[in-house]
Amino acid sequence: MNTSRTEKYLKKKKNRSRQLEKFAVRSAVALGLAAVFFTAWYVVEHIHSTASQNHEKTASAPLPSSSLSPAPTSASAAVKSAASPSPSPAASPSASPAGDQHISFSFVGDVMWSGNAGKLLAQKGYDYPYEKVKDILQRSDLTAANLETPITNGGEKQEKEYIYRSAPEGLQAFQAAGFDVVNTANNHILDYGVKGLQDTLSSLKQAGIAAVGAGMDKEQAYQSYEVEKNGIKVAFLGFSHVVPNGQWKAGINSDGSPRPGVAETYNYTYAVGPIQAAKKTADIVVVYVHWGTERKNVPDSYEVDMAHRYIDAGADLVIGSHPHRVQTIESYKGKWIAYSLGNFIFTTNNDPHTWDSLILQADCSSTGACALQAVPVVVKNTQPKPMSAAEAQSFKQSLLAVSPG
Repeated sequence: MNTSRTEKYLKKKKNRSRQLEKFAVRSAVALGLAAVFFTAWYVVEHIHSTASQNHEKTASAPLPSSSLSPAPTSASAAVKSAASPSPSPAASPSASPAGDQHISFSFVGDVMWSGNAGKLLAQKGYDYPYEKVKDILQRSDLTAANLETPITNGGEKQEKEYIYRSAPEGLQAFQAAGFDVVNTANNHILDYGVKGLQDTLSSLKQAGIAAVGAGMDKEQAYQSYEVEKNGIKVAFLGFSHVVPNGQWKAGINSDGSPRPGVAETYNYTYAVGPIQAAKKTADIVVVYVHWGTERKNVPDSYEVDMAHRYIDAGADLVIGSHPHRVQTIESYKGKWIAYSLGNFIFTTNNDPHTWDSLILQADCSSTGACALQAVPVVVKNTQPKPMSAAEAQSFKQSLLAVSPG
């Protein structure tokens, strides 16, 4: 009898502990999202307020330097923060994170100019997608995206449901818009086989755009791209948890030859090693990861687990893609996770949920501390455009409504 009661008590205590842990994570996600999107709303208000004075340059209005403190990750701290919130960043913009040097980033989601998008840009020109956002993108020291397409006119079409290929002619406008780095670890980069991947890497190099996440062998696929700006060393890495089959994973063939492909992260340990190695020499480590469920507006549980493990390994910013919708933003141990930024330039469809997107901007110090602000955009006919204040407010509320906690 006593043993049975003890077991029941211990089981009940263990379940309660798990519930508190889950609550802590949910609270951190909700508070982090609320903070970032309050700033996003402020940014849009600022843009459109300035636009009323200057109709010719709506998108180029200066963004405020609102600094966000990462949301607490413990249950007690989360409750305390919710009960006694600090002043909103919109009401009183604060300084950037402490540190002598600073670097600014802009991150966007999925990019491609294939299918319907390719046909439209063939008529309107490859500069068309960036006309209303390039001033925002170009202000950052480094701008990155998930390149959801091979850049090639050749290659062998693979047998899969959705197959994309984008013209190399579009790269000049992409680079001119401000893009410096792309993640190529995704479920489309090999749509036209190894030749398509090879052409992509070659074209990107010629255009002066760095690529991470895929390569002609495993070493290249998992290799970080390292760059120094403003005295701060930054490392980018790319991984994918979404591949059509095992032959897409960079590795070794049965005959011992290298297999070109993507840096996969079905096993999180495959990413942990490269992240730890990058952190040894870099002040800031940025991880792009392709994961999740398409058309879903909240992250899967495995994404949360992997993102936390990436940060534990040394990542400072984790940027997600693949769901084609914007998902939640979380603060974990003082670092930021954006589970999905949605489509940025993508083939058009009739689902309005996929039209909403984010330009996520980060101002980081050499210590790895980052302040975030988000610019919500609506993407119609492959052209991202900053949302109106009313659109941004509605968008923020829809995201907060599905945020746990």
